[in-house]
Amino acid sequence: MSTTNDAGGVEFRSDMTVELVKSSASDSDVIWAARVSTKGESSLADIDADPERARGLINYLMRDRHGTPFEHTSLTYFVSAPIFVFREFMRHRIASYNEESARYRELRPVFYLPAVDRNLIQQGKPGAYEFVPGTQAQHETAVADITRACEVAAQAYQHMLDEGIAREVARTVLPVGTYSSMYVTMNARALMNFLSLRTTRPGTHFPSYPQREIEMVAELMEELWADLMPITYAAFNEHGRVSP
Repeated sequence: MSTTNDAGGVEFRSDMTVELVKSSASDSDVIWAARVSTKGESSLADIDADPERARGLINYLMRDRHGTPFEHTSLTYFVSAPIFVFREFMRHRIASYNEESARYRELRPVFYLPAVDRNLIQQGKPGAYEFVPGTQAQHETAVADITRACEVAAQAYQHMLDEGIAREVARTVLPVGTYSSMYVTMNARALMNFLSLRTTRPGTHFPSYPQREIEMVAELMEELWADLMPITYAAFNEHGRVSP
């Protein structure tokens, strides 16, 4: 969902953007990286190996958690999401990040609004939270209050810029629901670690309970990766979505 308030040029979104902009990641990359341990320089002949013929090797590596062969890959994503999602992202010190800077460019007035199907009610105690749907009235309240706060913040931000105040000072009024953009680069092993923590799936060995907004990003990243490394992806799911 994306809507624009024509009065102030403020835009509200409920979706995330993820694009795979560059990759060097295939099932065959795992094979030659693994075989150097037993074949040495002869493993160079496996660079173009048929991964289907080595499906068992990939399954073994995943099952017994021999993870380093999966590190000989690289995926670079472009992500557009609210700033609070990026702050959760950067808890993962297994990737390289470059985010747009509000010191050097004026941020567009684009803000996050929870969609109608976003669970709003938190139940339980720390470490055992459950999120359940809210009422229509609660959703309307959330949308109205977020919209009002973001519009005021956008007006204050623009007013300071118009008065010649530096961008790095003016940005202090913007909420963490402001959309930003970044490139994130990681290898397949790191990505599996990220997905194991930031998605909810039945059958996983270690259930995780991510915030929905970062899960939305993770789901899009997973979909793009699955097409690149289908054998690795199948083994990841078969063995409980645990990073090797």
